Formats: sequence, C-alpha cells, structure tokens
Amino acid sequence: MSRKRVIFIVLLLVASLISFGYVNPDYESPIVKVVKESAPAVVKIDVSKTTYTSFDPFMDEFFRKFFGEDEIPWGLKRRTTAIGSGFVFDEKGYILTNEHVVHNAESITVTFLDGSKFRATYIGGDEELDIAVIKIDPKGKELKVLEFGDSDKLEIGEWAIAIGNPLGLQHTVTIGVVSALHRKIPKPDGSGYYTDLIQTDAAINPGNSGGPLLNIHGQVIGINTAIINPMQGVNLGFAIAINKVKQFLDDLISTGRIRKAWLGVYIQDITEELARALGIRNRKGVLVTQVVEGSPADKAGIMENDIIRKVDGDDISNAEELVSKIRSYKPGTTVTLEIERNGRILELDVKLGELSKEKTKETRVGLGITVGEITPADRERYSIPKDLEGVIVRDVDPDSIAYKMGIRRGDVVLRVNRMRIRNLQDWENAISGLKKGDFVAIMTYRRGVRRYVAFSIQR
Repeated sequence: MSRKRVIFIVLLLVASLISFGYVNPDYESPIVKVVKESAPAVVKIDVSKTTYTSFDPFMDEFFRKFFGEDEIPWGLKRRTTAIGSGFVFDEKGYILTNEHVVHNAESITVTFLDGSKFRATYIGGDEELDIAVIKIDPKGKELKVLEFGDSDKLEIGEWAIAIGNPLGLQHTVTIGVVSALHRKIPKPDGSGYYTDLIQTDAAINPGNSGGPLLNIHGQVIGINTAIINPMQGVNLGFAIAINKVKQFLDDLISTGRIRKAWLGVYIQDITEELARALGIRNRKGVLVTQVVEGSPADKAGIMENDIIRKVDGDDISNAEELVSKIRSYKPGTTVTLEIERNGRILELDVKLGELSKEKTKETRVGLGITVGEITPADRERYSIPKDLEGVIVRDVDPDSIAYKMGIRRGDVVLRVNRMRIRNLQDWENAISGLKKGDFVAIMTYRRGVRRYVAFSIQR
C-alpha cells in the first residue's frame, strides 16, 4: 500500500471520528431532564428496629450451619437496620413509601440528594396495600415535591423511570418501559396478594422499595414495591399504581389508617374434590359459602353457592385474591362482580360497605407472636368458619422461631399443647406457665387445614 494511500485512510478515519463526536451536539435526553427535576424529591430511608437474635450476631450463621434454623438461641435483643426509598409529595414534609419499609420502626431517618438528613415520624400505613406515610419537619428547607400522574391512562410501552436506593446505593436511576398493567402477584410472606400492579423492566432491587416510578413527564405513576426472585426471572419489577394510592392518602394523613371496603361474604377456594362433588366444571373463581345478612353482597343479590369469577373484569383465582382485590377499593365504591349461578353467568353491581375496625384485646408472649380475639372481619378475610373457636394471630416477629416454623398472620390457634383454646383467656392460661426451655405444640387452622407446630421456647 502506498504511503499516500495510508495517509489518506488515516485522515479519513480522523475526520469520521471528529464528525461522529459532533452528532446531536446540543441534544439532552428527556430522561436526564426528568432525573434533574425529580431526584431532589426522592429520599433514602434508614430504619432502625429491635429484633431477636443470638447472643452474637456473627454466630447466627454458625448455629444455622451446624445445628439448623431451629437451634439458634433466639432471645437476645439486637438493633437492626434496613434501607428503603420514598418521595416527598407535599411541601409540608409528607413522604410516601411502602409499609414494609417502615413497619414497626423505632427510628426513621431520611436523606436527601444534597446530603441533608431529617428524623421522620410515622404517620400511618397499611400492610395489606403496603403503603405508608411518614413526615419530616423541613425546618425552613424548601422541599421539592413530585407530582402525581394518572396511572389509569398508562399504556404498555411507555417510558418508566425508577429512582431509589438499591442495596444502599443512593439515588440510583434505572429506566425501562411499562411492560404490563393490572398484574397480581402473591406477597412474599403469604399474607395475600398485590393487585393492580404496574409491571416494568426498569431494574428494581432491594432498597428501591417505596421509591417512585415516573413517566417521561416526571410524574409519579407508581410506588416501586416488589421484585421477582432473580433465580426465577430478571427484569421483572412491580409498582403499586399511584391512582390506588391517591384515594387513601387523606385517610392516612388525617387518621393514620385506611378505611377499607367490605363485601360481606364467606368464601373458599374451589378444590378439585369440591368441584367434582358440586358438579362445577370451571374451577376459576371462589365459592360463596355464606352471605352476611344486610351486607353489601346481600343487598346486591349474591347468594350462597354463587361462584365469584371476576371483579371489574379482573379474574379471581382464589379467596385471598378476592379479599385483596376488595380491600383495594374505598368504601362506597360500586364494583361489578361476574358470578356463576347454577351454570348461568350473571353480572351484579355491588356498592361496597366499610369494614369496621373492631377493637379487640391482644396479647404478646415470648413465642414471638401477638394474638387477638377473632372478629367478623377476620372470619371474612381469612375464610374462618363461623363456629370455629380460637384466637387469631395478629402479628409474628419475622425473627422468631414461630415465624421460622411457619406460623403467619391470620392463623387461628386452636390448641396449646393439650389445652383447647376457645378465647383469649384460654390462651393466657395456656402460656402463663411456659418458660425458657419448655417444649410447646401449637395447633393452628389455616384455610381448612389444621396442623401442629412444635418447638422449644428460647426466650
């Protein structure tokens, strides 16, 4: 190759590189603009709480490895921390996040993009919907506030921008699209279902929970809340649709809790055996076993042995899913139920009532669980037969041996050792004499199944 030809090729390459560097020289991505405007309103949330562990946190893994989960000497208190995300939605200092981020928090600290830190107060939240409001005192700081979008107008394929603190990496931005709408997935703790979720392929990781999912206009369209186990699938993140959240905000701010909708039916899953016995061809939906007199369901004409197939066009697969769906509405909302009655498909409009908040006595014991009296609302939510006696599990310490043995919120305690439990007084009598080192066997009821859970008391 001649020298002139080599020089010509070199000059041509240089010219092409220079020209390439000047393609769209004044272009700025609209995503950059969204991040610049929105990031100052997104906060990192640090939570501190007390959990139970062994005498040395570094020995936990030792005990698990050599003696098994159940042999860890649970009983000593340990301060633990967790990280999540949130965003300011009101200039007075109100911040939205997930309930699971701040649940049972003893201290909450929020950190802004500029590094400023504030102590936050828990205002209120709801475990079923997994939303919570916390508040800071801005102390004269002018707060950037995010605007709510309209999640009902979303279309698949729209831009989706997530800002949060995955794995503690503050103010991380990931982008993708709205992959699907109206998704429903079971909650990790088995306590019910998330419904009407926005699915996105914008990367969401632990620590993103509670952060905003934004559209290309910088408006909040959802609250990032759940991911799929990376061993099962990737690029599958879920956000609570913001329109669902907006309808409950006034309740949370003014009363600290959410007014929930009530249908007024006892229901159960349609098993293969039940379908064969009753001649049900299609197992989709849930079977109504009882209608509460005077309830919204009763007034709408729902009858015993009806099969509820859909709510507002969304398929219902099991009892927990129906309950989660109904609870996602405000009282007074009218919904359309598709039911099957004697082989005929009917549509009934039901104006939902309000689920009463019965105040019941509760007690906590060193087993790591809190129990209470069973209310009518409990019987509807957890499909507890009206004649079943016992006490209901209100809460379970996730670090307790009871949790590790499978006891969950909503379980009904029927027996402690050989003592039958009919009410809270029976429970207190049964556990009053227990002490560290004793073995205890608890019979529980969950969705028609009774079983014993046995372990030794470690604190």
